[in-house]
Amino acid sequence: MSRLPVLLAATVLTGLSLTATAATIIPSPPVLDNKSYVLMDYDSGQILASSNPDLQLPPASLTKMMTSFLVEQNLLSGRLKETDPVLMNESAWCRGSSSESCMYVPLNSSASVLDMLRGIVIQSGNDASKAMAEHIAGNEGAFAEVMNGEAKRIGMKNTHYMNATGLPMDGHYSSAMDSAILARNIISSSAKYYPIYSEKWFTYNNIKQGNRNALLFTDPSVDGLKTGHTDEAGYCQVTSAKRGSMRLISAVFGTPSMNERAGQTRALLSYGFTNFETTALRPAAQSLATTPIWLGKTDTLNVGLTEAMKVTLPRGQAAQVQTSLSILPNLTAPIQKGQVVGKVIATLSGKTLAERQLVALEPIEEAGFFSRMMDHIKMFFSKLFK
Repeated sequence: MSRLPVLLAATVLTGLSLTATAATIIPSPPVLDNKSYVLMDYDSGQILASSNPDLQLPPASLTKMMTSFLVEQNLLSGRLKETDPVLMNESAWCRGSSSESCMYVPLNSSASVLDMLRGIVIQSGNDASKAMAEHIAGNEGAFAEVMNGEAKRIGMKNTHYMNATGLPMDGHYSSAMDSAILARNIISSSAKYYPIYSEKWFTYNNIKQGNRNALLFTDPSVDGLKTGHTDEAGYCQVTSAKRGSMRLISAVFGTPSMNERAGQTRALLSYGFTNFETTALRPAAQSLATTPIWLGKTDTLNVGLTEAMKVTLPRGQAAQVQTSLSILPNLTAPIQKGQVVGKVIATLSGKTLAERQLVALEPIEEAGFFSRMMDHIKMFFSKLFK
């Protein structure tokens, strides 16, 4: 079996803690019977509520979120094609045991990459997860190394994978915070394939199985992501829901039952959507200011943001947020498009809520010799009489 190189995701999205101020009244989150949870706003990455967010716990089948993410990124890169056949080796084959989730691909037969992806996401197939791990990296152990590299790269600080399925294994753990970070990256970087996470049913080999995310059947705002369960992990779930323009991500670990993980997820989502709102403070790819440039073919530079600056606050607080620009002094050409030239700062009641990098919106080429010489003279005198 050939080893396929793995494309790492282009976007790194991590969670940011919500900064409370004296003027900000944040209602208390619900009291939940679990080992750990996180509620994150998708757009801003801010954490709206949490309990033991970084606690290292067995993730069960939430592990498959990383497995599916890597499959999706390989598809998007062209290293895999949706129709590529994936062999079901004996090492990955599910023997029909009722103790594990399976896609039920017959031994020594093949299924397409896209079918395997659905088998991982919808049916939580251990067989599909192992088969894709072997197809991409040669064996499951090598694939786990790729998983760990990607986890580190996107900012998952309390995660270590030993396999592609989440079956209990020493040294295999994750956290609620890391799972929310991973979910945010899946939604953003795997947008083409994210709709699969909302599909309620998948039939393969004449066996129809329902998505284990019960909220897909009861809450129309929910469109992903994954459930998990082992005796060691308890009942776990990572969920995303969008209501209006606001999307939230919740992660619960170690709940006592299937009903509890669904009920606790509902409670977290209700808390977030009821009490918070996300506001775009500054737009993306628009000039927020012009600043002088020395030694360039033009003497001014337009600066702005590569992505819209958004913050999440208790409802009614957004109007009190102020933004300011801090631009580096004495910028000189050449300037590359996207080069960091300062920052945008959002504050509420004098306290910093968020900062974003301010970048050049266009390149500035270096001027000719005589123009540069004149600018050097001007710079000298401007500093002298400052």
